[in-house]
Amino acid sequence: MIDTVLFDMGGTLEDICIDEASKTASAEGVLRILAAHGHPLSLDIPAAIQAFAGGWDRYAAYRSPTNRELKPEEIWGNYILPPLGLDFDAVKPFAEELAHMWEVTHYHRCLRPRVKEMLEGLKSLGMKLGVISNTAALYQVFRTLEEYGIRDYFQDVTLSSVTGYRKPDPNIFQVSLNQVQSDPKTCAYVGDTYSRDVIGPQRLGFGATFHIHSFLTQSRDGDVPKDVQPTYTIQDIYEVYAILKRQTGGKAVS
Repeated sequence: MIDTVLFDMGGTLEDICIDEASKTASAEGVLRILAAHGHPLSLDIPAAIQAFAGGWDRYAAYRSPTNRELKPEEIWGNYILPPLGLDFDAVKPFAEELAHMWEVTHYHRCLRPRVKEMLEGLKSLGMKLGVISNTAALYQVFRTLEEYGIRDYFQDVTLSSVTGYRKPDPNIFQVSLNQVQSDPKTCAYVGDTYSRDVIGPQRLGFGATFHIHSFLTQSRDGDVPKDVQPTYTIQDIYEVYAILKRQTGGKAVS
């Protein structure tokens, strides 16, 4: 019997996408923060977009095969900004400012419809709830959950930027399981990527996995074997509650 539901953040609880406007806004944000801290760069916006994209590519070459996440000062100070003349020591004092701005600007984000109703329904069933998110910022997920008005539904929020591990690494899931004090067999995980949100929980023996499509799904899942399948494929996040309500007969699990 499922008694715990853990959620991905970007692409799952919230819709998320990237476009030329968000790329421009995030590049402008970096230049603005650098100038405010005494490090102006003589780059036009197209050059800045290209430079920062190259930095993220360098960081991806490190984190993708290792499933490790570095702190903001390491990401920005060792991968993104050194080619532009800024090193770790220069970037460290305002690295989280850069990281937070990037997360909320480079991606368009909005809460999916009926998330609050779904969470309220799961709460009425006595489910323990949590979030497990890959993120390069330390505080952005917490602040965004607060802004959406849903932070208090979750007993735990586990972030790659804090644990040092990225999904699908088992360690990040285990941290969350320890925090909510649940057995993986009684947990469901809800996410939008097969590579992170289906494979990871299934390796740990989660009782169920839910997959919901997002902007990120195709870009993250190009190499996933076709036999990797979730327990449930859903179109509307509210279906998580509807399915688990049927399984419990509408009775609280605890």
